Order: sequence, then structure tokens, then C-alpha cells
Amino acid sequence: MRAVICDRYGPPEVLRLAVVPKPVPKDNEVLIRICATTVHIGDSKIRRLSPGMGFPLDPLVKVIMLFVVGFRGPRRKILGMEFSGVIEETGRSVTRFTKGDEVFAGTETRFGAYAEYICLPEDWALVKKPVTMTHEEAAALPNGGLTALLMLRKAGLKSGQKILIYGASGSVGTFAVQLAKSFGAEVTGVCSGANLDLVRSLGADRAIDYTTTDFTASSETYDVIFDAVGKLSRSRVKGALKSTGRYYNVLTDSGTSMKLYAADLEYLKDLAEAGKLRSVVDRKYTLAEIVEAHRYVDLGHKKGNVVVTVAGASSKGPRGQHDSRDA
Repeated sequence: MRAVICDRYGPPEVLRLAVVPKPVPKDNEVLIRICATTVHIGDSKIRRLSPGMGFPLDPLVKVIMLFVVGFRGPRRKILGMEFSGVIEETGRSVTRFTKGDEVFAGTETRFGAYAEYICLPEDWALVKKPVTMTHEEAAALPNGGLTALLMLRKAGLKSGQKILIYGASGSVGTFAVQLAKSFGAEVTGVCSGANLDLVRSLGADRAIDYTTTDFTASSETYDVIFDAVGKLSRSRVKGALKSTGRYYNVLTDSGTSMKLYAADLEYLKDLAEAGKLRSVVDRKYTLAEIVEAHRYVDLGHKKGNVVVTVAGASSKGPRGQHDSRDA
């Protein structure tokens, strides 16, 4: 099968397309033909051996990452943290799925989605794909959608409360806007001027251009401020919080709770099928264009998600170009 290999750390050019053995499912596993995956920020961080975007790597953090991820290069050579695909084969003891089921999932630190096939245990957080979504759209849902969901739950967001989402046009941010509205909250999204219409189209009651307006200088206060890109400090936003307000940063407050759970993915699937949740797809690339895809993500300006088609995905937009359906 074809797969993208990352055997050393560095710029996007360290990624290479290769032919590797097709995996064989164990008795408790399913073999999935991957139709689409994404360039998740986690993939970029591992490839660059960097825990943050644009910040110097602390020596101690680097040592820890080397122990966990690998010294000369990633131990798991095939990156890719989320996907959508079709079950091609099931192990002898598998009962939850059958051949032909369309499914989506996050792989977490197993990675492996930059390939034509992957094997996962049937008790993994593996869920049938929303019938309203293409494989490309479903592939973008697990990590950004689940991170947004669990962070809003952690914040205790309730109907009628006011939430400000900073970085509302990113992967986590676009899902957070929609989920907050589904919770019944009053949503203010902060993004660049070019993305104001996008954020409003996702349901935000108000959209603020951070390049022209400093929301912390306003008298407006919020029950929850959620920094979906990890660029704010608690001290900066303190004045914009109500006396009982809560601030959450996606980089520092997600912690170990950001695990993939099948019940939560089912919840996102139900919202998608009810028309209350959609994936914003900025650009689409093929597996052979993975270097270009990583270059684009490394710029730090993507809207929503960058999708990589692998096989059989319903691709409706030109390769490497903006998908106008989500503008």
C-alpha cells in the first residue's frame, strides 16, 4: 500500500511517499481503507518536534518529547491523526462492524492515517460516518470537534451564557462556535477580518476582527472565554470576564482529558446528521501532495481544516484550493 513516511524531524520535505506492507487485522481488529485524512496541527508538531506554533522549544520539553516520540525521528513513521474510510475486512472475533461500513475516527498517538489502510481494534473510538457528510468532511471531525466539545463541557457552558471564542475560524474554533450555539449560548467569535462572514455563517451572534478591535478594551464581559488557538494569557483576558467567569486555553487546559471516546463521537455524528454541525474545509490535497499540504498548515493561517484525499473520497473542490462550500 502507499503511505507517507516520516523517519526524521524537520520541514515538510522530510515527508515521503512510499510503498509499505498492507496491514493484516488481528482477531479483534478491523482493516479500514482510508478515504480521507487531515493535516492536523499535531502531525505538524510531531514532524517538526515542536510542542507549539512559532515558539522556541524548551530544552526539557524537547528531551521529554524525544523519549516519548523518538530520538532520531518518530517511532511511528506513518503520521496522520484522524480519518474517514470503509471497513474492508474484519477479524474473526469482531461483532460491532461488518465489511462495507463507512466509519471515522481519531488515531491519537497511534497515528497511521497517512496511508491507504489502517487496522484498529473494534473497541477503539470508531464510529459510523455521518450520512450527511462526505469522507472528506467526516475526516476533519474527530480531533477538532471532540477537543471543542470536551473543552466546552469542561467550562460548564450553559444555555443563555455568553462565550467568546478566540481563534473562531480555526479547526477547533469553527467546531466550538457551532457547539456553543447548540448548547444555547450567546456566541462571540474573534478572528481575522477575512473570516468574519465564515464565523457568522457558523452561527456566531457577533464576530470581531482582532486586527482592528481589541475585545479586552471593551466593557463587554463574558461567562466563558475560550482561546481555541492558545495565543492569549489569563492576565490579558481577566478584565473581560464576569466575576464568576472562566477562561480556558486549548493548549494548557486540555490536559489528559482530550481522549477520544466513541460516545462523544456518536454525539458529534448526531449533531452533524441533524444539520447542527459541519466541517469547514479550507483546502484539499492528495496523498502525493502531502508536502504541499504541510507547508500550507505551517503558515498558521488555515481556515477550519486541511483535508488529504487518499482513496474514494467525494472530492468536490480543486486540489490545493479553497473549498467555496465553506466560505
